[in-house]
Amino acid sequence: MIAPSVLPADFSRLGDAVEALAQAGVDLIQWDVMDGQFVPNLTFGPDVIASTRDRTDLPFEAHLMVWTPDAMARHYVEAGCSRLIVHAEATTHLHRTLGNIAELGASAAVALNPATPPSAIAHVLDLVDLVLVMTVNPGFGGQRYIATMEPKIREVQAMLEAAGRADEVHIEVDGGIAADTVAGAAAAGANVLVAGSALFRHPDGLGAAVSELRSLATAARA
Repeated sequence: MIAPSVLPADFSRLGDAVEALAQAGVDLIQWDVMDGQFVPNLTFGPDVIASTRDRTDLPFEAHLMVWTPDAMARHYVEAGCSRLIVHAEATTHLHRTLGNIAELGASAAVALNPATPPSAIAHVLDLVDLVLVMTVNPGFGGQRYIATMEPKIREVQAMLEAAGRADEVHIEVDGGIAADTVAGAAAAGANVLVAGSALFRHPDGLGAAVSELRSLATAARA
């Protein structure tokens, strides 16, 4: 699945960008929510996301790169996000946070920064439908892919298999995903691919970029 980040889009035309991505054949839209504290940048509030919700029927997911996910969760669900991704590093009581998201009626997911081991989420795999392995340090678009995260993706896949949840929980990767990196991530076990710069800067447009990434990932997983 191709999950574009709208971070590289023209912020004055976000609704148009969402619609263009939908027409290009993506599977969902990811919103990179940054609070200026957990990560340096400050991005999308819930009202901004809600203003684009009527531009597509595709699912929205919010990647909450924030220190206070419990305080923010309800607002992003009300804005139209059907999945919330929280960082294992950003909450003291991760089990409770994921449970709170489920109580709001959204799917709960957990993200791991590059330095965080998969063992940090070993005891919450029953509460999530997606694990995000960051392939850059979060906070900025356009960063270089960290290839040494591929063994970590495999480790997460092995954990899910051991827990009997490999067919139920997606593995997402985010950071530096492009034509020259997507095969490694997909071959390691990722099946949800977040891409931003590689889509918006493709010389042949969004549709060609989406098709290229999907084709390369599918071949790598064959």
